Amino acid sequence: MATTTVTPNNDAIVSEIHIAAPPDRVFQALIDAKQVMSWWTSPDCQIADFAIEPRRGGKWRYDTQQSKLNVNGVSKFHCEGEVVEYDPPRTLAYTWIANWHEDKSRRTLVRWELTPDSGGTRVKVTHSGLAQEHTARKDYRGGWPGVLEQLKTFVEG
Repeated sequence: MATTTVTPNNDAIVSEIHIAAPPDRVFQALIDAKQVMSWWTSPDCQIADFAIEPRRGGKWRYDTQQSKLNVNGVSKFHCEGEVVEYDPPRTLAYTWIANWHEDKSRRTLVRWELTPDSGGTRVKVTHSGLAQEHTARKDYRGGWPGVLEQLKTFVEG
């Protein structure tokens, strides 16, 4: 089960989970578009498109279909950014610019850390830069654990 904390300054959401698979396998599930589209989806929010250039400086983006969810008046979600750290199979970090943020031009940062652990991988995702994104931060606090659970189910399945 995923654990989640919010930093005391409300700037970051930190979620962690153990996945019974090696870091290489988990990392591929984070960067392979076909795999991401298989697992990063839910009944309430279906992913429509995902693309990433898996290298430092590469661009990435995702779009959803019309959703049952509504965050800041948005129910068709678009997010994009640039890969700022790429160290397979340990670290992947990218800027995150989302159309449902209060400031739609604000760059936040998502950083994935994969560490070998007890016959599998400890996955830690930190989403920072959220101090001024009150509504989105609340949504991410509940959302990132679900994303990690979906990743775990997909990789272990």
